[in-house]
Amino acid sequence: MRTYTSNSPQAAGRIVAIALLADGHLNSSELAAVHRARIAERLGLAPGEFSTILRELCEDLLTNANMDWSDACKLDSDIMQQVLLELEDPVLRAEVLSLCLVAIHADRHLSESEAQLLAVLSKSWQANPWQRLLAS
Repeated sequence: MRTYTSNSPQAAGRIVAIALLADGHLNSSELAAVHRARIAERLGLAPGEFSTILRELCEDLLTNANMDWSDACKLDSDIMQQVLLELEDPVLRAEVLSLCLVAIHADRHLSESEAQLLAVLSKSWQANPWQRLLAS
């Protein structure tokens, strides 16, 4: 798995990309939600850069023989913890968590793997996304 500079727009974008893929697929409603929410702009990414981050995440997951999506999403996964530690800024973490909720909620279904990802983010970052999800 490639690494990004700590607190960079790319590190933040990858976590949102992970949220998009958490249920094992990417559909048009999720892509439309990303566009409507101006996720790339809100993270400070250049036009088209979020698509590149999403593609690179898929490449990383496919090219590493000992890594698949279920490994990357496990609570005890060293890879997932490495990715989460790339964001240290609490304000950026809150924004990323908010954007992950937008991405996950886009298809109006919360899968077990999406709920698990939110739990991992919450535990790692000491946040409670359920309050935001229930308020929306």
